Amino acid sequence: MNKVLLIGRLTRDPETRETTSGIKYSRFTIAINRAYSDNQADFVPVVVWRNQADFVEKYIRKGALVSIEGRFTSSSYA
Repeated sequence: MNKVLLIGRLTRDPETRETTSGIKYSRFTIAINRAYSDNQADFVPVVVWRNQADFVEKYIRKGALVSIEGRFTSSSYA
């Protein structure tokens, strides 16, 4: 099973775009404070698609506290 639940704040306004086939997506990064440490955070990049991208574009801005539920994938660029 591959499921994550993250709660954090957006580090900047989301970037919303469309693929060449017209599918909308939004990218943003959330900062997640570490539970037992002062002044430490993890920065997690997030991508949402279609209707979720529409919602993010309309309502979510830098500093907003968000809860993300989804699956984890990693990728690297050569």
